[in-house]
Amino acid sequence: MIKAVNLTKIYKNDAVETVALQDVSLEIKKGELVAIMGPSGSGKSTLMHLLGALDTPTSGSCFLEEKDVSQLSDDELSEIRNKKIGFVFQAFNLLPRATALKNVTIPLVYAGVEKKQRIKRARKALLSVGLGDKLGNRPNQLSGGEIQRVAIARALVTKPSVIFADEPTGNLDTKSGAGIMKILKDLNKAGHTIVIVTHEAYIAKHAKRIIHLRDGEIIDGF
Repeated sequence: MIKAVNLTKIYKNDAVETVALQDVSLEIKKGELVAIMGPSGSGKSTLMHLLGALDTPTSGSCFLEEKDVSQLSDDELSEIRNKKIGFVFQAFNLLPRATALKNVTIPLVYAGVEKKQRIKRARKALLSVGLGDKLGNRPNQLSGGEIQRVAIARALVTKPSVIFADEPTGNLDTKSGAGIMKILKDLNKAGHTIVIVTHEAYIAKHAKRIIHLRDGEIIDGF
């Protein structure tokens, strides 16, 4: 499903270079639930951005379903992200004035799906995360856990090959966070490939495999 080969990412600011990732190689198989874990500054978010086609490496290659995404144009990367990859972020990133249903339809608008089908698929995605009775609610009418469920539904609605969850419980209390992890595990049991980025050991333990990063290098869990 995903293969990284000798990924290196260096950020340059004037004369200063920061090595965020150094020669990282890994594979994630279809249907896996993998956690990428490490302290702040370890490179885990940078790795997710490269694997998720949000950024390009300084050197090395990243393959998604055998396609080298590190060599694609910006337009090609946008298409890959829209059709092949779902994202769930700590900050939720929902439109505050839009309903749950409208928020979930947005990726389908960019994908060119017609309106009737958009609504049908968004409704199904929200039902799958237990929000069938909240379709018309706006984010300020939902709890933190419910908002993150909307974000998961939005990630699911394009039927992606892989879902990346970046600190998905970071803004939630323990109970709400446990609910989100149950949803992600249930999605994995249903066949979805899921990659969780976290610095919390109790979140990472839900994964079938943990990749540990430190100072931009993998130290365990290849």
